[in-house]
Amino acid sequence: MPTLQIGFIGAGDISLLHAEAIQNNPNATLKGLWNITPELASEKSRLFNCKIYSSAEELVRDPEIDAVFILTSLEAHHQYTMLALSAGKHVLVEKPVGATIDEIEDMRKAAARCGVICMPGHNYIYETSIMRARELIDRGQLGDLVSVYILYNIHHPEEVAARYPGVIRQILTHHAYILLYLAGKPVRLSAMKSVIHYEKIIQEDLAMVTLEMENGALAHFCASFAADDHAGDPWTMMVKVIGTKGATRFSYRDWVENTPAVVHSQTYSAYPYSIINEDRYFLEECLQKGHLPLSTLDDAITAQQIIEAIERSVAERRQIEL
Repeated sequence: MPTLQIGFIGAGDISLLHAEAIQNNPNATLKGLWNITPELASEKSRLFNCKIYSSAEELVRDPEIDAVFILTSLEAHHQYTMLALSAGKHVLVEKPVGATIDEIEDMRKAAARCGVICMPGHNYIYETSIMRARELIDRGQLGDLVSVYILYNIHHPEEVAARYPGVIRQILTHHAYILLYLAGKPVRLSAMKSVIHYEKIIQEDLAMVTLEMENGALAHFCASFAADDHAGDPWTMMVKVIGTKGATRFSYRDWVENTPAVVHSQTYSAYPYSIINEDRYFLEECLQKGHLPLSTLDDAITAQQIIEAIERSVAERRQIEL
């Protein structure tokens, strides 16, 4: 098959992992990038050995570019995704996909109208352990669903967290699409948030949610930038599913390198591998074979509905029906 030519709009921290994924894929090449800050664009183009485009418009107009990765801040996802889709490019847009349901709906309609694929960056469901859990659930081998736990406890320095919208949108979006993939849509939820260790910023660094599923099973979300979990069998990042006939789990702690990452104090290998798996699926299964993503923009819309319900529950201090 011909080598796919990829362009990046945005060159922040996450571009490092996507560039690595493309460099390790024989079916794709990173042709070039654009970033709103020229200095960062120059730095990353040297690191990735690719060209710099003078504007996002120039990048999407390049006839050799097959697909565009939208790796900007959340606030710019809609603008640049719509730009790339309108130019007839396939798109992988990082999560959270959009700031509102309407933004994601715009993307969904534009992708359908232009006949291209727009895949949300829902990386964790491309992990083998998560896919196997889904298979066990679908086959009934875990019995009736009882509970789902999706837990994240990784300290983030305040200067890093200042770049993010808070753990509800930055982290619980992952939890929402994972739950949708494994167990379907919840029917109601109740949430709380807090600020524990920040001194200058107002974003929450801790949030917890309890969700009820259609069959009566319960799910629990935790997202924390406030502290690492250093206890035995730590809840660094874990997905656990318990059913009446069995249980399964996925954990960051099963693959740890004792070297610091860009943000984390250690390298949790499962995270970069989930990006590699996601990008491989997008490039090989979606673009070259025509398959749909495992998680679509319809799922992104539902995940956004869950996030907005969490925010309402926090603001109104009550249970929210979905």
